[in-house]
Amino acid sequence: MDPMESMMGLLRIHIQRGVNLAVRDMRSSDPYVVIKMGKQQKVKTRVVKKNVNPEWNEDLTLLVADPNLPIRLCVYDRDTFSFDDKMGDAEFEVATFIKVLKMRLEGLPDGTIITKVQPNRQNCLAEESYIVWSKGKLVQNMVLRLRNVECGEVELQLQWIDVPTSKGL
Repeated sequence: MDPMESMMGLLRIHIQRGVNLAVRDMRSSDPYVVIKMGKQQKVKTRVVKKNVNPEWNEDLTLLVADPNLPIRLCVYDRDTFSFDDKMGDAEFEVATFIKVLKMRLEGLPDGTIITKVQPNRQNCLAEESYIVWSKGKLVQNMVLRLRNVECGEVELQLQWIDVPTSKGL
């Protein structure tokens, strides 16, 4: 089966920044982010040298076939001579975002908040996550608290890209 046919569309994940990430080298870290969805897909940001508050400002894109699959984010410290160290991970879901996309909203005032996702024990949200109408499209802003690490958060924004050849939402 053609993966394009089962695909609903593309999810653009704008990895904005890391905040107060863990120190893994002597005094700092060289962090980068890896995003995974399901078994096939893995995308990553560039490395930001010697910075525990890195500004990646990078767009990563995933094909979405199953909106119920969680998306996993891992932060690593780039090491030249050994394996890259883990600096925490987080998971987030896109089901709520996709549900709102399916409402096919149009022409709302810029900055209209459509819905919010509350942080709870099951998710990795550090604060409320807003799904907002911004510049003519829906976006979801998230601050994820990293797990399995002493500190650190990653700020990102989701945006949907419709693909003409896909089955769509």
